[in-house]
Amino acid sequence: MKYVDEFRDPAKAKVLFREIAALVERIEICKRRPLQIMEVCGGHTHSIFRYGIESMLPEEIELVHGPGCPVCVLPMGRVDDCVALAEQPGVIFTTFGDAMRVPGSKKSLMQAKADGADVRMVYSPLDALQLARENPDREVIFFGLGFETTMPSTALTVLQAEAEGIENFSLFCNHITIIPTIKAILDSPDLRIDGFLGPGHVSMVIGNRPYEFIAERYKRPVVVAGFEPLDILQSIWMLLKQFQEGRCEVENQYDRIVPGDGNREALEAVATVFELREFFEWRGLGSIDHSGVRIREAYACFDAERKFPVPQLKIADPKSCQCGEVLKGVIKPWQCKVFGTACTPETPMGALMVSSEGACAAYHNYGRLDLAKRATAQPAAAQDSAGEVAPR
Repeated sequence: MKYVDEFRDPAKAKVLFREIAALVERIEICKRRPLQIMEVCGGHTHSIFRYGIESMLPEEIELVHGPGCPVCVLPMGRVDDCVALAEQPGVIFTTFGDAMRVPGSKKSLMQAKADGADVRMVYSPLDALQLARENPDREVIFFGLGFETTMPSTALTVLQAEAEGIENFSLFCNHITIIPTIKAILDSPDLRIDGFLGPGHVSMVIGNRPYEFIAERYKRPVVVAGFEPLDILQSIWMLLKQFQEGRCEVENQYDRIVPGDGNREALEAVATVFELREFFEWRGLGSIDHSGVRIREAYACFDAERKFPVPQLKIADPKSCQCGEVLKGVIKPWQCKVFGTACTPETPMGALMVSSEGACAAYHNYGRLDLAKRATAQPAAAQDSAGEVAPR
């Protein structure tokens, strides 16, 4: 297939739905409880809701929304650090748009901008570098965030700044890594996940091999998935085939984009500029070892955390906000106490309601609350058998 409408073909979707329903009938565990599949990436979550995929799947399949939204897992203290940097005299603070409204303990970047800070939305770190060229008398800080998907572009921008000798550009690095995050979920005592839809965009950079430990050590199958409706349906079908055949492997449905070994040039740029942090704090998930990166000593002159005083305080989320439980797949967004009442896209309490990839925003924006009613009406069989794992 070459064109996007071919990946949205209703006739092909109907065939896949029928095949999925037939496979469910032959998987033993589905007779006792729903099979729980986590889509790690927030992009998958929004595609699932945009096209109504979850509501058309058999009730024996439960899709769980994972932590693959970098804005969603940004801790409140790091937002406060952003505001502190943005309010430094002579600073132009640049950021991607969906980070503007993430609440800190006192204000968001959007509110800091309203209070007079020079906060500007950019589409690329290269936009921030261009601002540094145009404003040599001011310090331009780029808010670097995202998984391995956006890490290479930030690294290449730092290398470009070095090559040009641009001294008024710096990076506030909040890039994070996907593998330690998945491992933290797998090690959680609340684990209920039977299999994973692997993140397509991250895999485009790192490839498929880093996921092999999930199948080998934790006995959960993984299918790296694309983002169109037929991509997601085929990936679910591939996972079910593994369950039905007693296999546990890493498969690549998105092979038109994702190379097995990843993107060598991108990985080399990342390794040149960044190194792993000992640990990094995640909103709702706590501290996860080696889950973030920082700028190497060789590029310290581009590190905003070394150029400017940064509070680096740990700020707890509001007690009523249950982003952590949603990120780990313990509860659905609509089960959060403040979902749709105190927490809405217009007045977000948690980052999951702000980001374009957040699970709470997907539920709210696409109005899939009928799923909540359906789930509420079912017996709590899934919770009673939370520790049960599909046989391999």
